[in-house]
Amino acid sequence: MQDMARHQHPCGACVYYSQSIWQPVDGAPVAVLARGFARRPVAEGEVLFTQGAPGGGVWCVSRGLFALRSYEPDGSSQLLRLAFPGDIVGFRSFLAGDAHRTEAQALVDSRVCVVARREAASVIEAAPGCLLRIARRCAAELDRTRRWHSVPPKSGNTRRLARLLCHLADAAGDARGDAVDLLLPLSRRDIGDMIGVQTETVSRLMGRLQDEGLVRASGRRLHIPSIARLRAATRRGVAARHSAAG
Repeated sequence: MQDMARHQHPCGACVYYSQSIWQPVDGAPVAVLARGFARRPVAEGEVLFTQGAPGGGVWCVSRGLFALRSYEPDGSSQLLRLAFPGDIVGFRSFLAGDAHRTEAQALVDSRVCVVARREAASVIEAAPGCLLRIARRCAAELDRTRRWHSVPPKSGNTRRLARLLCHLADAAGDARGDAVDLLLPLSRRDIGDMIGVQTETVSRLMGRLQDEGLVRASGRRLHIPSIARLRAATRRGVAARHSAAG
């Protein structure tokens, strides 16, 4: 019976089904969820929604990578966070019944699943467990941000960069065994926004990772000889001779 219910659920075949915010939906509300559900590809560079546009529902990233940016009246922008496969976006405007406060743009060819606002609201009324899952996602995002910035300051910047590169490699890299080739989907400025440093500092930090043999960079092309070694660097930092300046 449980397998049949999953088969009928719009998210049932997804690898992220168990963590889907819509997983608690069963019975009659499944038909409502299916009616408001859509899955579509999003090309690299395509904007999923713009800042100031009316909220249109809740999106789940099923493949690819998205940048969420905030724009100021003078046209300047800041990269606030990245959305990876399994993450949800647009939920703040949905919960607040307000316009989007950020822009979501695909950094690589991606795919999203969306449940339209009206059906999403109806389903949540019938299955309150969905709202609890959204709240937990909000809390998890806050906790992820706290952990990101809680890396000890002596080696924090290089470790944050190594961690970000690991995430990008997972989402957009071309893996060959333990080695990964990656065309960086972020500019140096965007990377600086993510790890909290100036653009020129990003180049110095990248140089430190290259000195350690953890990456080889040529413009935006990055070769990671061993993703396992780079992941290890996110836990221990780079060699001691660099850590005090990191």
